[in-house]
Amino acid sequence: AMYFIGVDVGTGSARAAVVDAAGGIRAAVVEPILINNPRENFFEQSSKNIWSACCVAIKGAIAAAGVAGDAIRGIGFDATCSLVVLDDDLQPVSVSPDGGEWNVIMWMDHRATAQAARITATEHAVLRNVGGVMSPEMETPKLLWLKENMPATWAAARHFIELPDFLTLTATGALTRSQCSLTCKWTYVAGPDHAEWDPSFFKTVGLADLADEHFQRIGTHVLLPGATVPGGLSAAAASELGLVQGTPVATSMIDAHAGGLAVFAMALAPTPTPAPA
Repeated sequence: AMYFIGVDVGTGSARAAVVDAAGGIRAAVVEPILINNPRENFFEQSSKNIWSACCVAIKGAIAAAGVAGDAIRGIGFDATCSLVVLDDDLQPVSVSPDGGEWNVIMWMDHRATAQAARITATEHAVLRNVGGVMSPEMETPKLLWLKENMPATWAAARHFIELPDFLTLTATGALTRSQCSLTCKWTYVAGPDHAEWDPSFFKTVGLADLADEHFQRIGTHVLLPGATVPGGLSAAAASELGLVQGTPVATSMIDAHAGGLAVFAMALAPTPTPAPA
């Protein structure tokens, strides 16, 4: 029999489910994750704590389902739109005024409200793709806040990555990005015949260095959601999770979008035939 693992990282917990080929959930496990709230409007997490919770949930779900690791044929991740900051060695770079390993600015963190308003005021054409208004819950204003308020963090950071993409990075070792996250939260411009960053936007809003670096810090290897991440599950992650190296890993999705896809799947599923009375 074939089984698959779905991992959903929400605001306060990581959830993992083992699903059979027909879509039936064989087992699911929830593991809490930590939140740091050092001051008003600041909400932070630790990517190491999040990955640890994912490992506990995944291993727990496999054990509860009673299936072998080599029966798992694929794994997929979705998560909140939170910003993860890593150094050149993929280690955490703190985003907290108090320091420590709090290297994730959560989706609900509103420290960058002023930066978001300034970006909106530019009326740059890119903003048409996000309703004309930049939200402090998107990543561009958070990047600008870090540059303006935590220059040491800005200098040390080599990778700014959406939480769903951090999970696939940790699972595979591949620095890929999902077009789902980049288009919706990072102002990546994607259409039927093109997909690219707009350098003029970043230069206009005060993030010219990202453009000058050819966007290396925010992602250049962009994949469609659901596409197989090159290499599959790494040896290190396979050992942590009790799975087989090379197990396919899907390019991630934003949690709400994954939920929307599931709703459509449910709507299209055939209606079960009632049992005879």
